Amino acid sequence: MAVTLQFIGGADSVTGSKYLVRSGAQSLLVDCGLFQGFKQLRLRNWDALPVTPNSVDAVILTHAHLDHSGYVPKLQRDGFAGRVHVSPGTRDLCKILWPDSGHLQEEDAFFANRHGFSKHSPAEPLYNRQDAVNSLGLLQSHSWGKVFSPLPGWRATFSSAGHILGASSLLLEVGERRILFSGDLGRPDDLIMNPPQDPPGADTVLIESTYGNRVHPHEDAMAELAPALQRAAARSGVVVIPVFAVGRAQAILHAIASLKARGDIPQHLPIYLDSPMAVHTTDLFRQHPDGHRLNPVQLQAMQDVAVMIESVQDSKALAKRHGPKVILSASGMATGGRVLHHLGLYLPDHRNMVLLTGYQSPGTRGASLASGQTTVRIHGRDVAVKAEVVCMASASAHADSVQLLQWLSRMPKPPGQVYVVHGEAAASDALRWKIEHELGWRARVPDHLSTWPL
Repeated sequence: MAVTLQFIGGADSVTGSKYLVRSGAQSLLVDCGLFQGFKQLRLRNWDALPVTPNSVDAVILTHAHLDHSGYVPKLQRDGFAGRVHVSPGTRDLCKILWPDSGHLQEEDAFFANRHGFSKHSPAEPLYNRQDAVNSLGLLQSHSWGKVFSPLPGWRATFSSAGHILGASSLLLEVGERRILFSGDLGRPDDLIMNPPQDPPGADTVLIESTYGNRVHPHEDAMAELAPALQRAAARSGVVVIPVFAVGRAQAILHAIASLKARGDIPQHLPIYLDSPMAVHTTDLFRQHPDGHRLNPVQLQAMQDVAVMIESVQDSKALAKRHGPKVILSASGMATGGRVLHHLGLYLPDHRNMVLLTGYQSPGTRGASLASGQTTVRIHGRDVAVKAEVVCMASASAHADSVQLLQWLSRMPKPPGQVYVVHGEAAASDALRWKIEHELGWRARVPDHLSTWPL
């Protein structure tokens, strides 16, 4: 039976991953992510899919980051009623991320309506918290290495991808075809996550390319983090660190705890984790000891190093505490969340610092800050950027181009076709070239909405 693959997200950008696999009358969606970054990408979240939600029979998620999972509540609200297959770690993270995403969208719409800076009247969320809660009942978890059947006649197997808790690569077997989805691959030398497992054999491979044209520096995150925090503390500055609540927040907390233990940064420097989602995610690390490399002592130090902020009142109260201090807050690319309020408050002061801790997708405020723009727009107003902006090159949770190629090279035999996805155009094409010229395999960068027979 013919099998086709359609790229309805993650094909010409590093966001919105959605891959539709069809076999006969059956259809399955691998990843179901939100588009983020440039406005023209975000607007795709409001466009009708090229498949009606109630005709999708099942969804499989490689991991919980919203650019891979965050569209599920809208898919469910629009008629999808099948199962969403995940690893146990992804299941537990979705229970945190999806309601928070719905809540933030409600808050942003309310704020836009209250202050009148939305072009829509009234501004509405893509989905709300209740939509997200309703979607959680669709989740069904499967352990790494265990074969499961998402649809009659289909076989699927998760393997660990590193990156974040629960992150998986997926082997999908249908119609005598073996399709391997890398998901987002972590680094072999990640601060807190285990390295990705070696890939199984497959006929077709989809490989992410976030860092497809870059190589990570040899310097580790702590070597970059220590002098930056020392410098800001010496001038009594406030350091705002936009972090992904899942993964990046925990890695930076672990690094800060280690630096304090070594005496490399002041013991008395106050650290605050201002993100309920990040606080709850940090707790999950104890429940999934097989998903990371931290021991119990390191886990405790990671939790003890910061004051955990959950309530809005406590978050607002941070403004009354003068520097020096360090505030970690979501989101990691400054696209929304509480970090926007901290940036609005602290960016105009030259004593302060914004510390960017990884990839900043084009079109995000994080990318604007990284590029040296002198103003950024926050909640409808232009905010002057006078604070020092530091980009930590070593903090990424993604494999670089060398590591991606090494992962592919460990396949038992060459696949018939590799599709390079989830990357900016330059990064995807650079990785395609390397796959063709260094491995000698067929590789293609697919277009958005293109369909290919397998």
